[in-house]
Amino acid sequence: MPEGRTLDSPLTVPDKPALEGLEPKWTRRWEADAIYRFDRTRPRAEVYAIDTPPPTVSGTLHIGHVASYTHTDVVARFHRMRGKDVFYPMGWDDNGLPTERRVQNYYGVRCDPSLAYDPLFVPPEKPGKAPIAISRPNFIELCSKLTEQDEKAFEELWRYLGLSVDWSMTYATIGTRAQRASQRAFLRLLARGLAYQVEAPTLWDIDFQTAVAQAELEDREVAGAYHRIRFARTDREGAVEIDTTRPELIPACVALVAHPDDDRYKTMVGSDVVTPLFGVRVPVRAHELADPDKGSGIAMICTFGDLTDVTWWRELRLPVRSVIQPNGRLRAVTWGVSGWESTDPDRAQRVYQTLEGLTLAKARAAIVEHLRESGDLVGEPRPITHAVKFYEKGERPLEIVTSRQWFIKATEFRDAMLQRGRELTWVPDHMRHRYEAWVNGLTGDWCVSRQRFFGVPFPVWYPVGGGGETDYEHPIIPSEARLPMDPSTDTPDGYRPDQRGRAGGFRGDPDIMDTWATSSLSPQIAAGWEEDTSLFTRVFPMDLRPQAHDIIRTWLFSTVLRAHLEHDSLPWANVAISGWVLDPDRKKMSKSKGNVVTPLALLQEFGSDGVRYWAASGAPGVDTAFDTAQMRVGRRLAIKLLNASKFVLSRLEPSGPVTQSVDRGFLTRVARLVGDTTEDLEQYEYARALDRIERVFWAFCDDYLELVKSRRYGDQGVEAASSANGAMLVALPVMLRLFAPYLPFVTEEVWSWWQSGSVHRATWPTRDELLDAIGGEHPADLETLEVATDVLGEVRRAKSESQRPLKAPVARAMIYDTPSRLERLRAADADLRAAALIQTLETTVSDRFKVEVELAS
Repeated sequence: MPEGRTLDSPLTVPDKPALEGLEPKWTRRWEADAIYRFDRTRPRAEVYAIDTPPPTVSGTLHIGHVASYTHTDVVARFHRMRGKDVFYPMGWDDNGLPTERRVQNYYGVRCDPSLAYDPLFVPPEKPGKAPIAISRPNFIELCSKLTEQDEKAFEELWRYLGLSVDWSMTYATIGTRAQRASQRAFLRLLARGLAYQVEAPTLWDIDFQTAVAQAELEDREVAGAYHRIRFARTDREGAVEIDTTRPELIPACVALVAHPDDDRYKTMVGSDVVTPLFGVRVPVRAHELADPDKGSGIAMICTFGDLTDVTWWRELRLPVRSVIQPNGRLRAVTWGVSGWESTDPDRAQRVYQTLEGLTLAKARAAIVEHLRESGDLVGEPRPITHAVKFYEKGERPLEIVTSRQWFIKATEFRDAMLQRGRELTWVPDHMRHRYEAWVNGLTGDWCVSRQRFFGVPFPVWYPVGGGGETDYEHPIIPSEARLPMDPSTDTPDGYRPDQRGRAGGFRGDPDIMDTWATSSLSPQIAAGWEEDTSLFTRVFPMDLRPQAHDIIRTWLFSTVLRAHLEHDSLPWANVAISGWVLDPDRKKMSKSKGNVVTPLALLQEFGSDGVRYWAASGAPGVDTAFDTAQMRVGRRLAIKLLNASKFVLSRLEPSGPVTQSVDRGFLTRVARLVGDTTEDLEQYEYARALDRIERVFWAFCDDYLELVKSRRYGDQGVEAASSANGAMLVALPVMLRLFAPYLPFVTEEVWSWWQSGSVHRATWPTRDELLDAIGGEHPADLETLEVATDVLGEVRRAKSESQRPLKAPVARAMIYDTPSRLERLRAADADLRAAALIQTLETTVSDRFKVEVELAS
């Protein structure tokens, strides 16, 4: 052994080391020994806290989850070995639409809030063709039951993957702690005027029957058609023609709009026109957003066809004439009454009655026929393909309906959010531009209410007036001591339960919070905000938020906003962005696209370390291709680590000081590797660090071990053998610790053969522990190793090209190289002759490196 080094525990190297069975073996041991348990007594300066992404609990995890969570785990393991106590909890995002949809499909039920709770309800063993209507409490019970099953399955897979999570510190976004934190934060924002309720145009998904936030939108190209429609001018100067893809919204038209610099329409601005079929006088207005090059250059403003309509309506102070119901059908309208005035109300009513109750698509077809008959359709519809807003989980285009919703102020904090973004350390840095683009593009405040069932309720009731009307202007607010509470079942102070919904009584707010409204508080929930001050002060603000780039606009932005509003701080110091996992067609893997790969079979086939190797090879912010070939490479690497370690530990004596040039050169290389990889990992460049470690390890196996094998067995004497053994016993524990964050199972297995404790609680290697063994860096000896390796490679190539085995002897080898490199080669002469089986080795000075090989017959 090297001087000052002893075996920590008896040597127990198996005869045939294998990867099979390592995951259950070490998962159980880690849990039993509390290897990853967070130490709550450590001061904040000695803690590294991670805001772990809570995965959505609505089915199964896929390989994309495995990739991104492996990235985080590598970082966690590195900082733990660097001496930090790592706060690494796991949350479950189990509320919201994905869970509701899964419960509906799994049990064959649908929620009907008007029904009473049935304590005896049991879901059918198999869902029927028609869903069973159940009460909201019954529905929530089923949601909780199914998510609990999913959470157990998720945890089992995460453990099998080797995540170094403290499993005693978990939370659920629908759990009591999360509900209390979400409701507390909401009430405090409400008290400060930063949360408010208003009836306003709202993005609406007609299938999910809920409001949608701007951050949940995506554009999709869909087929449509331009319809050119004639509006009569009231000044008897003829008509004006507009182009629209939404003719079914003509009854909702409140104005026409043109660009103020468009000479074609300047004289019309300020005058009125009359809508076809319905005879409504509407003004012609000017606005900078009108596009002179789009269609005829003058547009119809409806309430509401798209977000631009909302902008025009708000800035031009136009009236509301809404026809779209939340179910996506046209509502009943009485023409001729206030707000629905018409030059011919009878005709307007006759036409509209043919549209009333129709879906928007059917109403569009019907109104086009009316326009043809009236002569107001100019030509035939012109097919186009255009981008339309969809809810990211929806299947039909979003509509805009007028409804009462809760909002959190965001736009007035635009500058503050940009500054917070600049205070963050972004990995990679260019992802900050996505955040800034989102903040700069905000068009309204954050709508946080959803018309669903499984989520955190708004802790608010409303008085009911003597006539049964709801008084939204004077909400009844509970004290924080009552949180969490559900206004649909709890009763406000001063009221009786039988006053619910009655005149003079109260009515609970029926909505729940958007899932991001809860997830945006994940650092506070995990840290025990207002409930565990000792923990909170040790971990908040946290050190790291790892996440994907597609939710910068949702989860990242909303978390920064909530921390700014509640704590006047950032929620964390660093954000590490993972890319997507792409399928063979270079498309993002996602459940909605149906192209996901579930990971358990892959973990079993290639081993968790093999899959982790593939995952960790993906650099921060870079999309990674799903590639089983890379997983196979990772498995091969893990097997090689077993076998190389067995070789090193198979002959521990003689062992002594490291004196030989090749040995000192290799330890110098490893010392530099430690410095480089430590710097990489401190900067979250885990993929670059892995590449460095892997290249040095394969050089260790393929070159260094081959060069010193003969000497190690005593062919050059005891002192030379002692140097080889000493160098290997210095290098091996360093290599194991470098690989430990990436390949936790195989490194723990090898570590247990000859060391006490866990490699994952061992100290991260330093340059000094390597250089102390050789008295400092030896650049000249490193060059010796490099030259010897180059020559060995050329000899191997010659044998391969001659189709001779590597053990074939070399009668003569002539080496051409520079004087300095040839001088360094002298120190490796004996090692090189033994490794390459060279009988005669000659050298010649040359400016160009070359090796001539003459194989023995």
